[in-house]
Amino acid sequence: MAARDDRPWQNTALTAEERAGLLLEAMTLPEKVAQLGSRWVGNDMASPQELPAEETLNVAPMQDVFAEGGATSLEDASRNGLGHLTRVWGSVPLTVEEGVAEVVRQHKVVLAGSRLGVPALVHEECLTGFTTYGATVYPTALAWGATFDPELIERMSGAIGRDLSAAGVHQGLSPVLDVVRDYRWGRVEETIGEDPYLVAMVGSAYVRGLQSSGVVATLKHFAGYSASRAGRNHGPVSVGRRELLDVVLPTFETAIATGGAGSVMTSYSDLDGLPAGADPWLFTELLRDEWGFDGTVVSDYWAVPFLATMHRVAVDTDAAGALALTAGTDVELPDTIGFGAGLVKLVESGELPEDLVDRAARRLLVQKVKLGLLDPDWTPEGSVRPVDLDSPENRELAREVAERSVVLLDAGTALPLRDDHRKIAVVGPSAAEPKSFMGCYAFPNHVLPRYPDRALGIDVPSALDALRNELPGVELLHAPGCAVLGNDRSGFAAAVEAARDADLCIAYVGDLSGLFGHGSSGEGCDAEDLRLPGVQEELVKELLDTGTPVVLVVVSGRPYALGEIADRVAGLVQAFMPGQEGGAAIAGVLSGRVMPGGKLPVQIPRHVGGQPGTYLQPALGSVESAGISGLETVPLFPFGFGASYTSFAVGALRLSETEIPTDGELTATVRVRNTGARAGDEVVQLYLHDLVAQVARPLKLLIGFARVSLEPGAAVDVTFRVDADRTAYTGPDLRRIVEAGDIELLAGTSSIDLPARGTVRVTGATRVVGHDRTMVTPVGLTPVNAAGGE
Repeated sequence: MAARDDRPWQNTALTAEERAGLLLEAMTLPEKVAQLGSRWVGNDMASPQELPAEETLNVAPMQDVFAEGGATSLEDASRNGLGHLTRVWGSVPLTVEEGVAEVVRQHKVVLAGSRLGVPALVHEECLTGFTTYGATVYPTALAWGATFDPELIERMSGAIGRDLSAAGVHQGLSPVLDVVRDYRWGRVEETIGEDPYLVAMVGSAYVRGLQSSGVVATLKHFAGYSASRAGRNHGPVSVGRRELLDVVLPTFETAIATGGAGSVMTSYSDLDGLPAGADPWLFTELLRDEWGFDGTVVSDYWAVPFLATMHRVAVDTDAAGALALTAGTDVELPDTIGFGAGLVKLVESGELPEDLVDRAARRLLVQKVKLGLLDPDWTPEGSVRPVDLDSPENRELAREVAERSVVLLDAGTALPLRDDHRKIAVVGPSAAEPKSFMGCYAFPNHVLPRYPDRALGIDVPSALDALRNELPGVELLHAPGCAVLGNDRSGFAAAVEAARDADLCIAYVGDLSGLFGHGSSGEGCDAEDLRLPGVQEELVKELLDTGTPVVLVVVSGRPYALGEIADRVAGLVQAFMPGQEGGAAIAGVLSGRVMPGGKLPVQIPRHVGGQPGTYLQPALGSVESAGISGLETVPLFPFGFGASYTSFAVGALRLSETEIPTDGELTATVRVRNTGARAGDEVVQLYLHDLVAQVARPLKLLIGFARVSLEPGAAVDVTFRVDADRTAYTGPDLRRIVEAGDIELLAGTSSIDLPARGTVRVTGATRVVGHDRTMVTPVGLTPVNAAGGE
């Protein structure tokens, strides 16, 4: 279909920038500003149950407060057009037919109010899959990290993107690229882990998969959100500029450079007193000018009015809008408050340059052109197509990710399960609760609590159901023992009796994810310490006292301190909310049908108060500081650790060079062999130790990894191509440098088990490197024959 003569921006022969420019020229000021706003029709929806005010179930921070002010109709909100439609699918339980109809309806309303016929862009949440009723729930992002398998996560996100695209969704609000800094933070489950390189590699893969399906990925939360004081949601962030540049920001930079991410979301937090969304250094000087990012910046939900109401750096929401726009925010989500009529008045009065409005509107219009929204043949009806949101293919991918994410911490004396375990007690609050496998952004935990009479909408076998399927000839005795939260111990006696009457006890403990205090993990569900929630640890100790062997399965969104019980259990398994196929994945690991190969993306602490516990520590924050402080820093299980039912041997590290210039590179090769009797996976990890630097650096820093699958007796040479840029760090003057000196490379199977080591001398003049530096360590695999050759 050809472009209309009066709509030259529909000419597909022109570039996206040219078409956006033509449309911008045709717009009035109110029409430009309208493109910077959004409307969340679902936010004026009240829960069908009448809940007391103190039990309000929000899906976004202070949702009830912003809904109380009186909802603007979509018709009124789009009088001059509209930038985004917010969560058309993800606010209430809708069938596919209802969702399709609602997308079409809202589009038609927007088009009716748009003089120039500009459709709105539809965005949805997609952290554990499409957050809508009846859609596949994949494992949480922390479980993605545990796979150490970017290619698998790219395949998963590709499937998520295909479902979103079929449903008429243009932008997904994922992935979370925050690096874990404090395990008490409720949103640890939404992160990929505590190491910047792991987060960058897995997160970039997610971006590539989602965008391969034509859906814009949104990097969040930019920046520093996870480093809040005491792990408190929205808490102040006090990190220095160097920590920001070397730990927090590289994940976002890599996802832009290698994944081509199309959108970035602002963080709620302030950085040393300056709210992120009001910081032009972050969103203009760094993101745009230095990194060359050309996508859109969207606000986190209500982050723009928060500048006035919570941060109090603006006198009112209009001033907050001007502040955010000036800093570099392009679109306000989820509703137009600061980017509305007040902005128009500020421009008309001369207080705000119209160029800033043009800048933001142009960026969004370019994105709409690239998404096909401004093509002459685009129609609301044509933007959606039939889709099975929980297809067999989806569930197979969910199963694969779940199985690869389960971490065997200790096989002990009971795993894999033996045939003589004919009667097994299955206890713990997570044993019969399928929602324990799902994160806070999975629809059953995110929205369905407002609809307690509605079924989950998908088939999610509980751990107990999965064990029944896995062990058909075994008698299972079930007693929950206690709830995830609370102090009720009335169920202890029944659980203890079941354990005494069994050959083996399997205790499923951990979290039930929720939002804003309605869960033990999830957004707004921060923890005081790292003890198992409620009275679960007491229950486990009473089970251990029975004398029956106890296998402990922790299904959680954060690591919990297990130092007081780990040496008493007969087996220990960690699963980071493995999604709707998680029950079968865990059961398969317990039985031995599934060979465990997951690795810890976060450490398992020994003590409940040991903070911060991440492995990225300089000498004075590590075991080398013993005797300086009475606090022990050694984790119970280290970053990168994961056991197996087979065994692997790691050979010596072979370096192609022992000396390279500051602009050179080398290869580091290590041979890994399966020395056990079963096929299995191992994750070979390469770490860097800078012996002497101008600033205190972490003693170990992950710079490369590869997950390899090996048959018994088979071996493979894993070769890492290490560019000198990979040694770069932020120096005293806050410039990133590659300098001369000795670098130790360490290879092995966890951050502590690193038997293969070698030293490289970097020589030459110090180089200052920027966004064009090498950010990735490529890995090659070469099979080794039985005689030891290739």
